Amino acid sequence: MSEKTEHIETILAQAGNRTDDVKTGAVSTPLYFSTAYRHAGLGQSTGYDYSRETNPTRDVLQQTLAKLENGVAAFALSSGMAAIQLVFSQFKTGDEIVVSDDLYGGSFRFFDLLTDHYGLKFHLWDGQDYDRLTKLTTRDAVKAIWLETPSNPTMKIIDIHHTAEVAHQHDVQVIADNTFYTPLLQQPLKEGADLVVHSATKYLSGHNDILAGAVICKHEADADWLQYNLTTTGATLDPFDCWLLLRSLKTLPLRLAQHERNAKAIVASLKQNKAVDKILYPGHGGMISFYVHDESWVNTILQHLKIISFAESLGGVESLMTVPAIQTHKDLTEKQRQEKHITRNLLRLSVGIENSDDLIQDLTQAINAAATTVTSHATTVANK
Repeated sequence: MSEKTEHIETILAQAGNRTDDVKTGAVSTPLYFSTAYRHAGLGQSTGYDYSRETNPTRDVLQQTLAKLENGVAAFALSSGMAAIQLVFSQFKTGDEIVVSDDLYGGSFRFFDLLTDHYGLKFHLWDGQDYDRLTKLTTRDAVKAIWLETPSNPTMKIIDIHHTAEVAHQHDVQVIADNTFYTPLLQQPLKEGADLVVHSATKYLSGHNDILAGAVICKHEADADWLQYNLTTTGATLDPFDCWLLLRSLKTLPLRLAQHERNAKAIVASLKQNKAVDKILYPGHGGMISFYVHDESWVNTILQHLKIISFAESLGGVESLMTVPAIQTHKDLTEKQRQEKHITRNLLRLSVGIENSDDLIQDLTQAINAAATTVTSHATTVANK
């Protein structure tokens, strides 16, 4: 009888334990700052030569990340964008990539750079039309599909399994950004994806104090290629942030459960608020987008928030409000934003782990203040 696979909560709580049994038996994995390692003689190595290539603390983190996503290898990088750049180091001039049409704005900015200066070509796909996807993947130049699900900021869901079935018929790689859901809610490699990317700055670290990225591979060949590229380019995560991220991962299940409970409570409250026109929530996780009735309300809402902070980023214990049209997706043209329904009355809320009643009260009073202010102003103008 095979040994039962540990649950994710156990894997995370035990991450780093028993990695130093021979020397000290430390329960918390040691933090190794050294950039250089002694050799006993010519041709002899402990397995560690230079920290850009390998570091004991980073190794423990990467082994944990690989285990979480059911991959053969993982890489910890200096940011989420560094993780995306590592993945795209596989491709060359003339290659074509299919990308889902609703993504983090920084991804689009990077794709524009690759188009203008490195000769890659990108095809937008809505994540739903599989006849179009089939036609695209029959093109010899198409090498990969990049998708983000749930999407940012309109929370579209893409069927990873179906996408992979179509892609693999033509040897097209599937790459999934799993930042919003994490391995606790979605495991893309199990669904058929070949690579998973995280902005580990977000839910994996969860405290708005670490900048990090991660790439996890399903296949050894991809892992070998990316390892070579990462060693060459050097955008590895430093040891201290590796240690902090490893520590943060231990509480991910607890944090994410509270994020989701709070998000569902807030969604229920927003549905009762007549000042909110539409709510976008994928059903799980802690990310909500919603449209308020009038874009002129937005600044007033932001100024009246007392607990929720007007700030970019997401996935931290503190709740953050973002206006995608002027922040995360500001580099898109107005036409592109309109096509993606990223209008100026769209707000994105990263729900933290505070008490849900406090968050609902804060959000409600801010929205009501905006609606009242605009109504009062309109009445004053009409009476003049």
